[in-house]
Order: sequence, then C-alpha cells, then structure tokens
Amino acid sequence: MKDSFESLEEYQIRRLRKEETIKSFDCGDDDLNDFILREAPNYNKALIAVTYIYEHKISGKVVCYFSLANDKVSLADFNNKTDFNRFRRHRFVNEKRLKSYPAVKICRFGVDTMFHGMGVGSLLLDFIKTYFIDDNKTGCRFLVVDAYNDAVKFYENNGFQHLKTNDESINTKLLYFDLNDYES
Repeated sequence: MKDSFESLEEYQIRRLRKEETIKSFDCGDDDLNDFILREAPNYNKALIAVTYIYEHKISGKVVCYFSLANDKVSLADFNNKTDFNRFRRHRFVNEKRLKSYPAVKICRFGVDTMFHGMGVGSLLLDFIKTYFIDDNKTGCRFLVVDAYNDAVKFYENNGFQHLKTNDESINTKLLYFDLNDYES
C-alpha cells in the first residue's frame, strides 16, 4: 500500500457525524490518535471544532482526518507591532488594514501510518484550501496551524509560511497559508 492510490474514486471525504466514534486509527502520534478515537465527538458537540475524515468507501477504513475551527491572524500572533504591520502592508491595501484577519485553524491533522508518503496529506490540504476558496464559504483569508516540529517541513512543502520570524515555542510552530495565493 505504500506506492500510491490505485483509484481515488474509492475514497470519500465526509464530516464526522454527531456522536460518531472512530474505532481504529494510528498515525504514529498518541495525541492525534487520542483525539480522533476519543475527543472529536466532544469538540463537535461543544461547537469548538468540526472533524472530517477521509475514508475508504467500502471498508470504512479512515485514511486521514482533520479538524477545523475558526481563528484569526492578529497582532497577538506576532513578536511585535512592527512585524504585524509588515505582514499587513505586504498583503492588504490601506483600507483593508484591520487589527485582525479571519482564518480557519487546522486543529488536528493525521494520516494513518499505512498511508504515509503517499501524498494523502497534501491531497487533503489542497481540499481544505479549495473548500474555503470555492464560493467563499466563511470570508476566510488564511489557514493557520500550530504544527508539531516534525510536521513543519510537510506544511512548508505545501505552501505554509512561518507567522513569527523567531517562534520560541518548543513543540510547535505557528504557520499560515494565504488563500489569496492559492492556484488550483
């Protein structure tokens, strides 16, 4: 199964149903596994995050999942006001310089270990980008993620950039993707 997908038509992306639990999933990270196996329904019920799964249509095998929540890019995300102003100046005309900009946060993102290295993660990131660009569903300009350090390269390879120039967080790095830059 490590080569590539034989047929994408055999898979589907769908929203996790209310109270639905996933019985089996292993992406190699205990925290991400625990979220999809135990916590995702609670986040959904509390209206904190919505989880989507990418599954085999017939077997129901979950290949990948991601959770999304509303967020924003604001001054608080930057080291100082000067960095925030540089970010704004580069991306917005004068009349669109706000104190914060709408974003969607990728809260959790996991690919089953059997599918690592097959391009599934990039496929799903492209889906998420397109999902918010097509018909502008929420007035969202950015995708943001607190990426685990070992996943930073994956996000960078998919067009994400560091929000802070010297992010001092030990375990994660805050990254963003400007949906205005996406070319499908």
